Amino acid sequence: MAKTNPAQFVRQVRQETSKVTWPTRRETGIATVMVFVMVSIMALFFLLVDEIIAFVLRFILGG
Repeated sequence: MAKTNPAQFVRQVRQETSKVTWPTRRETGIATVMVFVMVSIMALFFLLVDEIIAFVLRFILGG
């Protein structure tokens, strides 16, 4: 493993972070909205599945 001093490490980190392509504000906003949409869809899906399973169990158990 290569030995580097702290100053050299910081320089290398800054050099690597300059290579990163950061998302724009618009891309971040779109991704955030998409996450909320998918979470809402999945919540509705699991609510529906839960209600169906509960109905079937109530029917089978006669409750």
